[in-house]
Amino acid sequence: MKQLTLIFIVGSLVQKSCEAFVPLSHLQHSYSGGIITIRSRYNSQTQQFMIGDFFKFNKDEEVKEEAPKPSQEEEKKVVEASIDEDPVEKLFNFFFGAKEESPMGLARFGSERFPEQYPATKDEWAEPVSSDDADMKILRPFLKNTNVETRALQLTYDANRDGWDATTFHNAVDRKGGAVVMCVTRMGIVCGGYNPKGWVGYGEARGSIAAFLYVVGGKFAKNDAPGTKLIKVGGPGLAQMDNPESGPSFGADSLVI
Repeated sequence: MKQLTLIFIVGSLVQKSCEAFVPLSHLQHSYSGGIITIRSRYNSQTQQFMIGDFFKFNKDEEVKEEAPKPSQEEEKKVVEASIDEDPVEKLFNFFFGAKEESPMGLARFGSERFPEQYPATKDEWAEPVSSDDADMKILRPFLKNTNVETRALQLTYDANRDGWDATTFHNAVDRKGGAVVMCVTRMGIVCGGYNPKGWVGYGEARGSIAAFLYVVGGKFAKNDAPGTKLIKVGGPGLAQMDNPESGPSFGADSLVI
């Protein structure tokens, strides 16, 4: 099988190299050191091919100019990019090439389309919405890159109005989807958290990498920011402790009401 395959390839090379097709019966060939030598039985004409030529049937035979060598600055950027790259993605790109922006015309899964599959942003702020009341005008900036960034929100539960009771709280909020918690401490600090998954009251820990805590204003707010956001770290687990006997509980003890 190897000899037949070799003869077939040699025939293809000779046919490509000559203006007229030369039958294989008119040729003799030999192989040595990675070079195939073709000789005609009827004249002294000889042709040599390297093994690498087998993969150049449909390529331009003209020698292309060498690409200019990248500068040290460009090489540095490439190295830095490779360090930051995810190791699994790096391995995939090695075998299959760099990923396309829109494979087969389809938009990729990304933070713009699915923001709550990614950690919350800490230095971007949402624009106000026309339906926002006084409280929502305070909360809206913190909802950048969430599923409720531009949605009109309504007050579902108010402890001062509805009562400081866990059962009343869960009756009001369970199975209503994601929600924003806002509270005021005895010292007057306005703070709270965002729960993308909402509550169901099953007594379980609900995970979400997009959950976050926030503080309105305060000494840690910089560059005229409306406040400070504390993003979820250590993966999505334990973002929200959804216990039917308690109110909002972010993390094991990060913010418990």
